[in-house]
Amino acid sequence: MLESIKRYKSALGFMIKFFIVYAVLTFVYSTYLSNFEGEPDGVTRIVAQQTEQIINAFGYSAEVVQHEVEPTMKLLVHDNYVGRIVEGCNSISVLILFITFVIAFTGNLKNTVLFISIGSILVYLANLLRIVILGIGLYRFPQHEYILHHIIFPTIIYGMVFLLWMFWVQKFSKK
Repeated sequence: MLESIKRYKSALGFMIKFFIVYAVLTFVYSTYLSNFEGEPDGVTRIVAQQTEQIINAFGYSAEVVQHEVEPTMKLLVHDNYVGRIVEGCNSISVLILFITFVIAFTGNLKNTVLFISIGSILVYLANLLRIVILGIGLYRFPQHEYILHHIIFPTIIYGMVFLLWMFWVQKFSKK
């Protein structure tokens, strides 16, 4: 029995750290969200405003407005409603998973903090660009909504996170 525990010590340590960090970050984020009953949270609003600015910079006419009855932001491109920016679009849930994995796969403190900082910025920017391209894509190709929203764009954000994790494990974590 003791031999089995020693054999799986690193895997158990990873799982324990992962679940503790995930639980703490999820609790903190849930507490933050509880301050925004019935309206979009602050991060979602910022993501929506940045989406609008970037789409406008690409030469399209974009506008985001708070939804009348839902805690979401409506995205309009050339006055056409193309979709809602919801809490799940703000990348925080993805960032929680990213950060949790990096912390659970231990590295030295300096590398961990630096990698989490740079990786979080990259994930946030990729997510923002994903929403911008999705908004323009839904305006130009509304018939392809399912493939754009449910296949291509989740693959981009989760694929990037996966690649960052693999880079972390290969280059910086204590194996």
